[in-house]
Amino acid sequence: MKNNKSKFITSDILKDAIIESFKKLNPRYMFKNPVMFVVEIGFFISLISIIFPGIFGDVGNNLRIYDFIVAVILFITLLFANFAEAIAEGRGRAQAETLKKTRKDTKAKLLDSRGNIKVISAGELKKNDMVLVENGDIIPNDGEVVEGIASVDESAITGESAPVVKESGGDFASVTGGTKVVSDWFKVRITAVPGKSFLDKMISLVEGASRQKTPNEIALNTVLVSLTLIFLIVLVALYPMAAYMGVSIPMSTFVALLVCLIPTTIGALLSAIGIAGMDRVTRFNVIAMSGKAVESCGDVDTTILDKTGTITFGNRLAAEFIPVKGADKKELIDYSVICSFKDDTPEGKSTVELGYKQGSNIDETEYDGAEFEEFTAQTRMSGVDLKDGTSIRKGAYDAVRDRVEKLKGSIPEDLQSIVDKVASLGGTPLVLCVDNRIYGVIYLKDTVKPGLVERFKRLREIGIKTIMCTGDNPLTAATIAKEAGVDGFIAECKPEDKIVAIKKEQSEGRLVAMTGDGTNDAPALAQADVGLAMNSGTTAAKEAANMVDLDSDPTKILEVVEIGKQLLITRGALTTFSIANDVAKYFAIIPAMFMVVIPKMQVLNIMGLSTPYSAILSALIFNAVIIPLLIHTAMRGVKYKPMKSEAMLLRNMFIFGLGGIIAPFIGIKIIDMIITPLVRVLNLG
Repeated sequence: MKNNKSKFITSDILKDAIIESFKKLNPRYMFKNPVMFVVEIGFFISLISIIFPGIFGDVGNNLRIYDFIVAVILFITLLFANFAEAIAEGRGRAQAETLKKTRKDTKAKLLDSRGNIKVISAGELKKNDMVLVENGDIIPNDGEVVEGIASVDESAITGESAPVVKESGGDFASVTGGTKVVSDWFKVRITAVPGKSFLDKMISLVEGASRQKTPNEIALNTVLVSLTLIFLIVLVALYPMAAYMGVSIPMSTFVALLVCLIPTTIGALLSAIGIAGMDRVTRFNVIAMSGKAVESCGDVDTTILDKTGTITFGNRLAAEFIPVKGADKKELIDYSVICSFKDDTPEGKSTVELGYKQGSNIDETEYDGAEFEEFTAQTRMSGVDLKDGTSIRKGAYDAVRDRVEKLKGSIPEDLQSIVDKVASLGGTPLVLCVDNRIYGVIYLKDTVKPGLVERFKRLREIGIKTIMCTGDNPLTAATIAKEAGVDGFIAECKPEDKIVAIKKEQSEGRLVAMTGDGTNDAPALAQADVGLAMNSGTTAAKEAANMVDLDSDPTKILEVVEIGKQLLITRGALTTFSIANDVAKYFAIIPAMFMVVIPKMQVLNIMGLSTPYSAILSALIFNAVIIPLLIHTAMRGVKYKPMKSEAMLLRNMFIFGLGGIIAPFIGIKIIDMIITPLVRVLNLG
């Protein structure tokens, strides 16, 4: 899956795209793209003119050859349009084939109510079935680990070779069908029916089988159809006007005029742009559940981010021991080490390590009989009870304070100032007490990930607000928020607070994006306009979100938003270019049609085109050639630069609007110079 730097077009994709270009000429398929369907009708009209000369009342020298040339150019135009879409679909199918290799008809060890094992095909599994997966087994379908712990190789899905640990409970119990257990065992409760697994959804999405047009794409398509109808009406009105002025215009010329003036360029590339947008996200190792999800990223106004693991590394490590007034620092260090021997969290391990570095020589074996008290959300403390009855606890300031007061102990005068100082530094203060006496504070330091300040600044430049959610107290939250450069924060945040924050932003007309991995994040992920779930997270989170990050990197939401912006910018830029193209073509075809009968029309022939027929054919050839020249831009996307929407619109209107006007003048003139000798040899006009 992780092939961000893969070749733009491989030989296999190119070969398949050429074949698909011809298959897509089927009128039933072309009807889905109204603009190109009109071009196909024009091709058939030109074809009829070749087979039945004069059927449309055309008279003149060698008109059959002219009709043939027009028909060939229109046919090539259709192939180029289909080729653009086929290339985009081909890249998706190439990824799908890679995924299909991981989908095998595996065997499942089905467990009955008594724990007996029955080996069946994975395709026979039903939702809520219980299966045993052991070392070397392929996980038969998506599910949740309910018992056991094992390492799982997810390289087939994520592209990462390092196995990940999956165990029951928590946010890392979700397993994906098609991945492989490489150590130990666990029991899995199946959560997906056959054919509807995460892998099946990925295959369907990346190969484009389930792609639906997005609202913006539908709206733009409606505009293009409207423009096509307007030009069709104008053309119908033009025919009697020409007849009234005594101008005999071949039907193929009318067809050429219509094809050149309707927005064929963007009509040909529109579908490819949408498919390529999903393709870019997929190659970034993010699975978008719909094209709308990718498009919504481009409209996001607010991103809500967890602090731990997203903005900071999440491993709060002991950095300093700070004794209160009257307490011995050596005693604080020793008690902190004793309290942390059986604490397997990063905080506990780092406390022991720091204690030894600062001179503690406590022997762990002397405390083997101590009873360890784990940290819970209710007590907000952890610690040990020694054999001699001594009770040591470390935890949140208010939790330890309440405990000491309950045991009739006193609170040191300088404790509050120490806690505030640690919090103001962005750290987490752990207060340590022995029985009813407080000895001091363990300063836990969390580090902001490098580069985030610049990335948040980049988002701010394009008008996106960032809000950090954290369970820390307001002082710590404010310090981290300032260091990271986010626009706002929610301290002491609970899962329901995220939903409230999302709804508040949405009520003010903003689109919201957020990341999450736990079951408690699922409601907020569903509420957000763009919900990015971690692949390592729970099934509930992945089902609630509309995007899944296979690398489980929460910061990736920032890049995904930029990819969405790039999709919208690309579509807008190429639409601007296409419409500007049409304006320039007026000056090639309209004067060419009438300047023989109305010599004063020669004034409008500012390109200095040689003959009416060379002008029309040059415009038609340019109209066809510009499509493949823009395929690379449609697929790769217009280069994205962070800036306000208004500035981006003006920039693209200037670059692509001006380029769209200038390019036809240069291109059509060059083509006219090349084909004029041929037109004269064929005696066309």
